Amino acid sequence: MAGSFLVTDEPKPGSTGDGSTVPPELAELATAHGVQCEYTDHDGRLQQVSPSTLVAVLEALGVQASTPGAVTASVERAKDDEWRAMLPSAVVTREGTEVQVAVHVADGADVTAWVELEQTETPAVPASATPWRVAAPGATTATGSFATVRGTRVQLRQADVVTEPRTVDSRKVGRATFTLPDTLPLGWHTLHAESAGQSARTTLVVTPARLELREEIARKQAWGFMVQLYSVRSRDSWGMGDLADLGDLAWQTAHNGGADFVAINPLHATEPVLPLTPSPYLPTSRRFMSPLYVRVEDIRETAYLSAADRSLVEWAAEPVRELSEDSGPIDRDAIWEAKKAALEVVWTAPRSAARQTAFDEFVLAQGRGLVDFATWCAIKEHLDGRDWPAELSDPGSSGVQTLRNALADRVQFYCWLQWVLDEQLRAAHRAGLDAGMRLGVFKDLAVGSNPEGADAWSDAAVLARGVSVGAPPDMYNQQGQNWGLPPWHPRALAKAGYAPYRDLLRSVLRHCGGVRIDHILGLFRLWWIPGGARASAGAYVTYDHEALIGILCLEAHRAGVAVVGEDLGTFEPWIREYLAERGVLGTSVLLFERDESGAPIEPEAYRSAALATVTTHDLPPTAGYLAGEHVDLRERLGLLTEDATVLRARARQERESLVEVLSRRGLTTFDPSERELVEGLHRYLKDTPAALVGVSLADAVGERRAQNQPGTDSEYPNWRVPLADSAGTVVLLEDLFSNARLRSLVTVMNEEPPA
Repeated sequence: MAGSFLVTDEPKPGSTGDGSTVPPELAELATAHGVQCEYTDHDGRLQQVSPSTLVAVLEALGVQASTPGAVTASVERAKDDEWRAMLPSAVVTREGTEVQVAVHVADGADVTAWVELEQTETPAVPASATPWRVAAPGATTATGSFATVRGTRVQLRQADVVTEPRTVDSRKVGRATFTLPDTLPLGWHTLHAESAGQSARTTLVVTPARLELREEIARKQAWGFMVQLYSVRSRDSWGMGDLADLGDLAWQTAHNGGADFVAINPLHATEPVLPLTPSPYLPTSRRFMSPLYVRVEDIRETAYLSAADRSLVEWAAEPVRELSEDSGPIDRDAIWEAKKAALEVVWTAPRSAARQTAFDEFVLAQGRGLVDFATWCAIKEHLDGRDWPAELSDPGSSGVQTLRNALADRVQFYCWLQWVLDEQLRAAHRAGLDAGMRLGVFKDLAVGSNPEGADAWSDAAVLARGVSVGAPPDMYNQQGQNWGLPPWHPRALAKAGYAPYRDLLRSVLRHCGGVRIDHILGLFRLWWIPGGARASAGAYVTYDHEALIGILCLEAHRAGVAVVGEDLGTFEPWIREYLAERGVLGTSVLLFERDESGAPIEPEAYRSAALATVTTHDLPPTAGYLAGEHVDLRERLGLLTEDATVLRARARQERESLVEVLSRRGLTTFDPSERELVEGLHRYLKDTPAALVGVSLADAVGERRAQNQPGTDSEYPNWRVPLADSAGTVVLLEDLFSNARLRSLVTVMNEEPPA
């Protein structure tokens, strides 16, 4: 969800939205619940959120604000919220930090508190286990990538802090303060409290103070290709790039090109039934992967099919394999129909005892989340286009349990697909590492998932309804953006002990050397748009960034994965400073990195803790962008709110400023060719201190078409553009290093800096 960024310290005088005045008590209520009543736009002007937007956003948070009386009552309730519970919803802290925690009990009552430390072990698979049949809600199951066993108990000391008691809901409540020692180890622990026969417990997470970059990466700048995997096809592909293609791409670009990583679009799951949503940023689930990326022939059991069954697989592949050399939009629907038919044949093939055990272990390790996802897929398929019945809205209901058992074979099938994907992703990552990559596969985590999808169904309790996530207007998206994604509910997520977020991260951090967090600013605040409102008529809702970033660092530390945050947008300067402090790399896009006068900033001024790139997937490839094709496209699609002539002049000026700085540094001539200009821009990035440099594969082969045009749906073939050269001829994986432009750019990327 990339866009331009502007860091502002002081807002300039400007518009105040629709001119309405926010009543002071409504503003107080909004502030108490983390809803910002004003924000600074991309031009540095202070914008005030309308009262109607604040009311709608508060209602989505479960806070009554529709009348002045409701606002008054909600304000009074908010004042005592933290006193109503014995323990906080969750406690997230940093290692080496002494923290105080408030415990609320009956005034004057004695209280004790302690921490039970996490211990982890790999779960065993009982011989009688049936992983796809889930225990009743509340039963203990494995979760994430390992089971949890509780262990050492750490008694807490009460701090000498005197706090006046408070009358809350007609009872007198006291506050005792306990100190969490600075010696607690990293991990997911449990904080307990007990008083007068009552007890409570809550999640306690100790996170790394900083996520350290591996020494071999910190020592020398690493570079790699950025690709939309579905667009990169081989002669063996089934019409779109898959995980076998990813492994071959990683090997080729490392062995022949010296690349250290290959960064890919999100591989998140799409619907199991047609029509499929093409956008990788609007998945049905972010935790699980799309079976569109399976290479059927690489599943071990495919090799042992009978001749008749093997023929069925080949027949399914024939019509879509031919699509790999078609320059037209990628047809995911046809590809899924073909792959699904073939996969169902392979699914019925017997597995060896070792393979079956590996499958069972995978299902148990992924826990209830995988089974709920597979159940959603099976029910979606079973409904065959009919509306989702209200009685099946709760994954833990008896109706869902009955249907899950009735559809057990299909539930198993969708669990099996995730196991196959996991195996093939691991092989692709390993192929890159074995060929010499320092990082291997670099994954991407989208901002959210489809409001009608599997995550929205299984995680409904921690998502806000009646609103969607987007972005306010900026210079590249002048009408704002509505991504149609339901946001995390901040308080509900904390009450869940951040478990859904943790489990999502554990899945995404598997089999990769790095992960890019799309719109990482959303871990600080998100632009919530009330249902039916314009994208510009939203409000920012803040999140506990210390918790969300801390947990991200903990899980990345455990996985040994580098983290890049896509920190483009409008934000305060302290956010980038905070991310750098925590060891999260930022994103520097050359086309956006300009000083106050509008000139490109010098390479030496770039951040070292960053992934530096020339462009993003939300813009045309560099050659097309510098020719002003982004203006032509947006004008043709009716997306402009400024005069096209003015924007074209601005685009020409932008190109001229880039040529001036490149030529001045001796990186191009004063009248560079298209190819020379693209190579000069990448030499410019190599002169920066950025830890990572990303090269768009589209730029490398001369592609000019954008993969995505924000603000469009059917008007443009978003996320369906196959990789092609400057003449529009498809470039297959086998022919990558026959492309003269790519070979030349690779030479540039491998040039040693002057002594």
